[in-house]
Amino acid sequence: MKITAVETFLVPPRWLFCRVSTDEGITGWGEPVVEGRADTVRTAVEELSEVLVGADPRRIEDLWQLTTKSAFYRGGPVLSSAAAGVDQALWDILGKSLGVPVHQLLGGAVRDRVRVYGWIGGDEPAEVADAAAAQVAAGLTAVKINAAGRMSPIPTRAETAAVVARLAAVREAIGDDRDVAVDFHGRFTTAAALRVLPELAPLHPLFAEEPVLPEHRDRLADVVRASPVPIACGERLYSRADFLPALRAGIAVAQPDPSHAGGISEVRRIASLAEVHDAVLAPHCPLGPIALAASLQVAFATPNFLIQEQSTGIHYHRDAELLDYVLDRAPFAFPDGTIHRWDAPGLGIEVDEDAVRRADAVGHRWRPPVWRHDDGSFAEW
Repeated sequence: MKITAVETFLVPPRWLFCRVSTDEGITGWGEPVVEGRADTVRTAVEELSEVLVGADPRRIEDLWQLTTKSAFYRGGPVLSSAAAGVDQALWDILGKSLGVPVHQLLGGAVRDRVRVYGWIGGDEPAEVADAAAAQVAAGLTAVKINAAGRMSPIPTRAETAAVVARLAAVREAIGDDRDVAVDFHGRFTTAAALRVLPELAPLHPLFAEEPVLPEHRDRLADVVRASPVPIACGERLYSRADFLPALRAGIAVAQPDPSHAGGISEVRRIASLAEVHDAVLAPHCPLGPIALAASLQVAFATPNFLIQEQSTGIHYHRDAELLDYVLDRAPFAFPDGTIHRWDAPGLGIEVDEDAVRRADAVGHRWRPPVWRHDDGSFAEW
């Protein structure tokens, strides 16, 4: 079997899909994207196709080595995401060629279903109690909120109280037998995180995500030691090497993104590394259906898995929703707050290629917002 073509599709609301074709008629799909830099990643995938076309797609590890290392300069979100989407597509091809799901190729299933959570409240959280109740009514047993919008470097008492009140409203809405995670989104300085985290502990959040920026990983150990709330991070870490300092710092939850951190191949290895450090896996995935399918295949086969993010109804969606590009939506249903394991070959989904090609003709130019503090200075989004 040989790869004959690698195509990319820029589809709303903010995604990039890739399709890898072979001379035996088997195709694989992946989702290589950096949100807000989709065109840049598209170019990177086109460059990677130079080493892919003509190669045997079943040599996944060899091609992973080539796509991530052969250009001398390596790593970072763009290159790692380009390689990640290709990697997803290659696993899809291998599974389809053998008639088995990817999780079977990863050693077989260790669970029958995967617990999922949904987003509420948006970038500047509001009306979170009503939104949490709606997600519970839809079947979810866990939700996640942003802790705050833009934050002062050293939060005032009012800012701290607002974060606590927001989480308290969600806790009251969902009760004690469901979970809420809180995302700091890198908007807090270390000092701010250290001030706020102890105040949240009585509300028992599932975890606190990205309490400091990834470039300040040297402060993670300080935050972990001081926080009674389990600490999670990883959506802006792209390799085992990136995760090692965070795991050594004591994070409880590793959150690699299969569309950013080298695909299924590398996320699986990150999960094993996390297991050695007594940490659990909660893949980051506010993206499309291919990325979610890849995440779920890893989750089905990973012992130290915790929970899966999924983007149904997320506030970033405009002009398209999570399942608009798949022909069968049934496998993604979560009536009991979990997605049940499926055994269809490859990633286990059938992409609506006609819809994807129509969407690509429109494309998108999604960009994250630019935030500023009241004094006009840059604020972390």
